[in-house]
Amino acid sequence: MKIGFKQIKQILVTAILLLSISQAIAQPKQSVTVVKRSAPAVKPAPMSHQLAEFIKLATHADVNFRFPRGFKEIKAPDNEDLSFDYAMTLPGKDFEIWLQVKSQKENWASYQNAQGRPNAELANPDSTYNLIAQAHAAAFTGENKFFVKPMPPEVLTRYNADAGKSYLLTLLDMPETKHYKYALLITLQKDHTGIIVAVCFTNDKGPEFFKDMDRASNCLKFKQVKNSQQ
Repeated sequence: MKIGFKQIKQILVTAILLLSISQAIAQPKQSVTVVKRSAPAVKPAPMSHQLAEFIKLATHADVNFRFPRGFKEIKAPDNEDLSFDYAMTLPGKDFEIWLQVKSQKENWASYQNAQGRPNAELANPDSTYNLIAQAHAAAFTGENKFFVKPMPPEVLTRYNADAGKSYLLTLLDMPETKHYKYALLITLQKDHTGIIVAVCFTNDKGPEFFKDMDRASNCLKFKQVKNSQQ
């Protein structure tokens, strides 16, 4: 059987096509790099004027402040009877915290300078935290006697404080305190440095109140100064 020129040509073309297909199959597949687009950066919420001013006061008193998760800033009262620097609430709950910080550095320097003067009658600034707490407690309750507990040593160590007390208060029914029934007033003092006052408001003194309070328990503490000479 004779094979014509056209048949030979067709066989060659078929062989070339088969060879090309086999080579293409034999070649390793090139990996395709998928470029993932990163999510756009979330810009932090702008700092309020109230928070900016409070951080300045806290820094001057050697106090660190960290905004507690889940809380919302509210306006702090500032009048003749009740003056605080910052306030927060837990949305959906009857719970608020009012904060106040005071530097005692200048007062301590004045007290030291006055020690060499005759008839100097300046009070030791390290006792001021008691007077501030008692004044707040009286404004909240209309009384002069309170249930007071000194802060345990482990709590003072936790907050880098040298002294402190807590006051459990039954409040006057006042619009200034939004008609809250109870409050726990906490005051901490670091010698020659500063004072922290925190007032936690509630309508129920049950376990939930102390759970809510614990959520904000680490928002304020004095800076730990190593090898300081006081």
